[in-house]
Amino acid sequence: MFPPLNLPACPLRTEMRDGRPMVLCMVRRKWVVLTPEEWVRQHLTAHLHHGLGHPLSLMRMERQVKGGARTQRADISIHDSQGTALMLVECKAPDEPLNRETLFQAGRYNRHIQAGHLLISNGMQHFCCRVQDGALHFLDAIPTHTQLTGD
Repeated sequence: MFPPLNLPACPLRTEMRDGRPMVLCMVRRKWVVLTPEEWVRQHLTAHLHHGLGHPLSLMRMERQVKGGARTQRADISIHDSQGTALMLVECKAPDEPLNRETLFQAGRYNRHIQAGHLLISNGMQHFCCRVQDGALHFLDAIPTHTQLTGD
């Protein structure tokens, strides 16, 4: 139904409801419509949790951010145990290219959240950078939770 991604495979709980595919979100603990972007969001969440040690309890999904007349939502934000945002994650569908606008979108959301790292992914490509003194420093890999917290 959805393409294989450049992420480790993960067992998602899915089902059909009223003719629409649904997935059980491991962070929100509720069933949501399984769109191509949600497919990426759930696989990336599983990788962040299982592969990189980011606790599900410190993740927030579709966090509302200020800006303009429209309600905007950051796909995923990862926090430390005190609630400080460590990383903002913006997900796109696998067929959507990651480009400057994607990075600008994450940056706009981050003006409100103030995370020290940004991650953009379409499930096929992933770009992560550290935000420091108003500049973006691209990283070779997505940091583990321990790397972000220094614990």
